[in-house]
Amino acid sequence: MVPVIVSRILWIIFQRRCYAGPSGPVLCAWPQHDSRQGRASRPTPPRPEFDEPALIAAAQQGELPAFNQLILHYQGLAYNVAYRIMGDPDSAADATQDSFVKAFQRLHQYRGGSFKAWLLRIITNTCYDALRARKRRPAASLEREDEDPEHDHRLLDTAEQPDAYVLRRELAELLQSAIEQLPVDQRTTLVLADIEGLDYAEIAETMGTALGTVKSRLSRARAKVRDILQAQGELLPARYRL
Repeated sequence: MVPVIVSRILWIIFQRRCYAGPSGPVLCAWPQHDSRQGRASRPTPPRPEFDEPALIAAAQQGELPAFNQLILHYQGLAYNVAYRIMGDPDSAADATQDSFVKAFQRLHQYRGGSFKAWLLRIITNTCYDALRARKRRPAASLEREDEDPEHDHRLLDTAEQPDAYVLRRELAELLQSAIEQLPVDQRTTLVLADIEGLDYAEIAETMGTALGTVKSRLSRARAKVRDILQAQGELLPARYRL
């Protein structure tokens, strides 16, 4: 059984629609993921009493309980993004904690708009700083579901055969390796779009870049991951092989 995250990324990477561009070459249009579907888990949904603008205003006045409610609401999303960029749970936890500290210290700089995008920008920048400071990045795997916040034990196939388990691990490791080979800006774009389900506008605001740049980075990232996976086609499910 292919893990839900791996299966979802494979579907996005390979399910493309191609058409002829105005200048002649074939272009590929990739379906944008609907963040309301296909997720094993999402950030904690708003509680009836969750009033984000009021909590932000209170936190800007120094009320720590209000900021703690914001943290509880966004901590799942924050950790997921950090985990996929950093590649290991300890570094992701450190980056998430550092990001929340920075966010509290910089709340006076928040001037409205999407608080989620503002927070994600702090998280991604913190991850970039950590990656630059890291001399050697250890390999990590999408298969480490025991430490993955999106893992659900109900998705496990307890009757899985040993050879199927080995292939599943190898595919997950190959996919994670492909993601880690991307330039960090493309990696972040892929994580935000294809794993966290943000739309183009949210990604552009998070990364402080133009909408066209987001689309270009995502197209290049998906193409590179697809090429890496196809080079090891024997590990892919049959429907994705050339």
